[in-house]
Amino acid sequence: MWIVNILFLLFLVPCLLFLVRFILYKTALIFVLRKWVNWIDDRVHVHQYLKVAELNENGQDNQFYKRVSLYVNSLPSVEDSNYTNLFSGKKSNDIILLLDDNQVIQDEFLGARVSWINKVERFGGVCNRSFLLRIKKKDKRRTLRPYLQHIHTVSDDIEQRRRELKLFINNGSSENPVNGRWRSVPFTHPSTFETIAMDADLKNKVKSDLENFVKSQNYYQKMGRAWKRNYLLYGPSGTGKSSFIGAMANFLNYDVYDVDLSRVANDTDLKLLLLQTTSRSLIVIEDLDRLVNKNLTTITLSGLLNFMDGIVNSCSGDEKIMVFTMNSKEQVDPAMLRPGRIDVHIHFPFCDFNSFKSLANNYLGLKEHKLFPQVEEIFHSGATMSPAAIGELMIANRSSPSRALKSVITALQSNGNEGKSAGKGKRLSDSASSPAVACGGDRWRKLEGLCSGCEGGEEIVRIVEVEKL
Repeated sequence: MWIVNILFLLFLVPCLLFLVRFILYKTALIFVLRKWVNWIDDRVHVHQYLKVAELNENGQDNQFYKRVSLYVNSLPSVEDSNYTNLFSGKKSNDIILLLDDNQVIQDEFLGARVSWINKVERFGGVCNRSFLLRIKKKDKRRTLRPYLQHIHTVSDDIEQRRRELKLFINNGSSENPVNGRWRSVPFTHPSTFETIAMDADLKNKVKSDLENFVKSQNYYQKMGRAWKRNYLLYGPSGTGKSSFIGAMANFLNYDVYDVDLSRVANDTDLKLLLLQTTSRSLIVIEDLDRLVNKNLTTITLSGLLNFMDGIVNSCSGDEKIMVFTMNSKEQVDPAMLRPGRIDVHIHFPFCDFNSFKSLANNYLGLKEHKLFPQVEEIFHSGATMSPAAIGELMIANRSSPSRALKSVITALQSNGNEGKSAGKGKRLSDSASSPAVACGGDRWRKLEGLCSGCEGGEEIVRIVEVEKL
């Protein structure tokens, strides 16, 4: 009989515990219970208060107050405070939670429980704001310094994610602008790695390379190297190099500095421009091969090499990525392409049939169509076009997918016939750098470049070769 009683008790106790827990979590009793436990714990231990004022002793903004505000309002416990303010963010569907005046929230770090008070005091129309950190004295020596460093790190990440990206363009040295050598506009390029059509494995390799770079500060310092990485994007015009740069900037949340070498006076001027760039940025020089081969810049080869990996480069800020674009890397000095100056080479070719299918899916919503076999046959015959040219035809005829495909077929056949009539059997990609193609000049190339992407548009990129990744 006693065995039955023991078994009954063993069954009854877990059931009662489950029932109590269920009732607590289904009601507000669990919050009341936690509050009582914390109240008792607070009365047992001695606490110390640390004040972070909005203004410093000189009446200037306290930058650490801003960091604490970002950190505190990012804590999940903000939702549990008695009063929380809701505001709309920059995007229409964003909601931002901000702690109300004189509210208290909890945080935990390294096993220690701390609390923050959003203190607001008003005296005769003057409002004094501060954050009060309450921490147990027994935990202070062990956790305070790491906790403050943790606040710095988290607030930096939040600020980086929230800030508005900018595209910087250099002024000429003779313009002598009041606000320095760079002027900026909001960077609104729509391209992302999700909207760019490329091989999934190659896309993941590029993203992984960028992510590893961002996390490698200590590694670069240990190796005694500047925390930077250089990319070369090469291929004919219209193959998506500028859109790829936009995707990199949006992925990393980096500002973009678009260097116009034609407005740089000399090698020293180029160094000064580099020194005025900020950390966490992309520094871009487009059409570098054309500028060098046609002597369209006063910068010497030595000046360019020092810009890419010289001493000034290592002293101009950390966490920078340089991106250079070329139509072809065959005509440039090999010294510009050696490892250390260029870390990653990415080739952007003209369209093949697989790229065409990605374009048809993105622009027209077509995964299959009865005209696809005909398009594939034309591609196999040697005809090709740039992704930008095919994309424009699809946009112009997007109301009728069949008409759009027929227009692409007609254009491909025309290009193929032109190549055959030349008597050389040459593909369009072979003549990408010929005078006939390049006759658009600087004006047209600038319209195709990174600046135009900030106003909209979309290009499809297919990377067929990633070297040294």
